[in-house]
Amino acid sequence: MSQFTYNARNATGKSVQGTIEAGSRREAVRKLSLQGLTPVSVSETGKSAQTRPPSRKKSTESKSQASSRKAKPAEARKNMPPSGLSFRGGALKPSHRLPFLRALSDLIASGMPIGDAVRLLGTRFRDPVLKRIAHQIWEGVSSGLSVSDAMAQMPRVFDSSTVYLIQAGEATGSLREILKRLVVYLEERETLINRVKMALAYPAFIFIVANLVLVFCVYFLFPRMEALLLSLGSDLPALTQLLMDFSAFMVVYGIWIFAGVAMVALAFWQWCRTPKGAAVKDRILLRLPALGKFLLYSDVLAITQTFSALLENGVTTIDALRMSENVIANRRIKERFEVVRPLVADGASISGAFAQTECFPDLVLDMIGVGENTGNIVPSLKEVSRQLEGYLSKQLKVFTGVVTSGVLIAAVIFVGIVAYAIFSAVLSLSAQFS
Repeated sequence: MSQFTYNARNATGKSVQGTIEAGSRREAVRKLSLQGLTPVSVSETGKSAQTRPPSRKKSTESKSQASSRKAKPAEARKNMPPSGLSFRGGALKPSHRLPFLRALSDLIASGMPIGDAVRLLGTRFRDPVLKRIAHQIWEGVSSGLSVSDAMAQMPRVFDSSTVYLIQAGEATGSLREILKRLVVYLEERETLINRVKMALAYPAFIFIVANLVLVFCVYFLFPRMEALLLSLGSDLPALTQLLMDFSAFMVVYGIWIFAGVAMVALAFWQWCRTPKGAAVKDRILLRLPALGKFLLYSDVLAITQTFSALLENGVTTIDALRMSENVIANRRIKERFEVVRPLVADGASISGAFAQTECFPDLVLDMIGVGENTGNIVPSLKEVSRQLEGYLSKQLKVFTGVVTSGVLIAAVIFVGIVAYAIFSAVLSLSAQFS
């Protein structure tokens, strides 16, 4: 047994410090939670003199079991692709995390051990990338790593929060419940992201079509109309002449204008990838009238969702805050959020530390404060996430409605101008011959 020093909060929000004996840090966190305490930090101070801590492998298996375990992977590799096989189907991406964890959760929920579940997924997946992920995790497990350690070797797929939760589930024996909660959390985030993409798909389609019509008119329709009207000796109306001059200018200089715009856009994109450029860009985005508030609340939603999921699965407050920083997209908000962990470690309340960032709405802070006072902050964080998600959905509908209407109105105005220019030229031509 090990001895741990902890700093936690009781049901009234009062800071409590002391020591506790447990087999692991995760078990210490679980014991504190069962005592009605919310862990803020838990650190190992030494080994208890009562029992000698068993080794990681010898505590759970004898030598004969260990030898059979070494033979088992060799036998199981018959059903696995060879380690030198080059998989096709694309690179590893974060989007592969949810389908893999969903399939893994389903197998573990049926009672299958996690090692056997990973091995089975390596033979059942049809997607080459998912098959590759399962194969690499199984190779790590076969070499003596835990599943969480094997996942940590693929940071492009499994972020630190996911690895930490899997590790907590392995240590506390609650991997089945943690995987279910993690899959639900990832599905909710994916639903929100897909909702944003679907909402922006129609305005993007209208914008592309409008630009294609503009290119057709400038490079094909107007030059031929001008040649026809000039061959008939017609005096063009002012609007028609303006469009023809614009078309002639774009035919000659358009390629250079497009090249210049592309170079400026590429240079700006490269500058935004630098730390200084990204910081300036994020500050500008937050100051935009409508978009800034939307981006701010999106990051606040990501923080509350991740923070609640980590706390619910037994992660300490300090570690949960540290991992929640990784989901913040805006660098300016991330800089402000970095002050939270030191404040909470020094004894400040979570709601009070959040207030110092000046990113959280007052209502959100009040709800989190109520959760702290009752000793159960997770339901309050989930309610905050639900309300923020509803607010963002409404704002997204308004934003997409405005953008769609704006693009349609611009397209109708352009078509109207072109139609008026053509008809006015035809009327002018008919008046000359009448």
